[in-house]
Amino acid sequence: MEELAGKVALVVGAGVVGDEGIGNGRATALTFAREGAVVVCVDLDGESAEHTARMIRDEGFSASAATMDVADLAAVERVVDDVVREHGRIDVLDNNVGVGIVGGVTDMDPEDWDRVLRINLTGAFNTMRHVIPHMVTQGGGSIVNISSLAGIRFLGHSGAAYYASKAALNHLTRTTAAEFASRRVRVNAVLPGLMKTPMVAHISGLSNAWDSDGLDEMYEARDRQVPMGHMGESWDVANAALFLASDRAKYVTGIELRVDGGISLGPVNHAG
Repeated sequence: MEELAGKVALVVGAGVVGDEGIGNGRATALTFAREGAVVVCVDLDGESAEHTARMIRDEGFSASAATMDVADLAAVERVVDDVVREHGRIDVLDNNVGVGIVGGVTDMDPEDWDRVLRINLTGAFNTMRHVIPHMVTQGGGSIVNISSLAGIRFLGHSGAAYYASKAALNHLTRTTAAEFASRRVRVNAVLPGLMKTPMVAHISGLSNAWDSDGLDEMYEARDRQVPMGHMGESWDVANAALFLASDRAKYVTGIELRVDGGISLGPVNHAG
């Protein structure tokens, strides 16, 4: 059974940092397409978005790509309007854009703070602002915001802006879900825990925050923190997003679905 047959899905952040491997957005775009959706892959890196769309088309499914900065409200409006003009509707909005910068409140550059909040939080506000009216007009839709377990607890390293942005995204998800529930627009969040994704490998200073000499040692340290014994992967996030996007979740809105290998069940030791 194709869970998203006949639906149009806009996946924001469908590219990959460095355009290597499978990140959350790329895995989600591929999963949605394999389940029957027409997928529009959007990313600040247009070439990476097109790479994802090409991967989908190579499998025989339908996908296109667009370049968009989620922090640019006018650019978001243009892309959303283009999608509706081309396909007639948007049934699923998946917000996968996120950036992490190491640093606490006493040592983080204020410009880095602003950048993280602008991308992680305002970006989701911008996309929802323009997609929700179309969903209301067409009779409903599903929005999946990819947040983080960092939005509800400390995860063993310093990242004040990331923690704050994801906590705010969680509450924005809940309140927007409540506001639009009567109009059949469902809004949910996925909260990944410690994941092994290309983004993690590219966060400057993260390896040092885990007091490790390199990426492999950091991965080993993160694995040890997870009750299941290993980090999650992008497909775990994609499968959670698929459930929330699909009609199987037609009576589900305003939740925070934790995809964390059990970290939320117990303490996380500090990386140091």
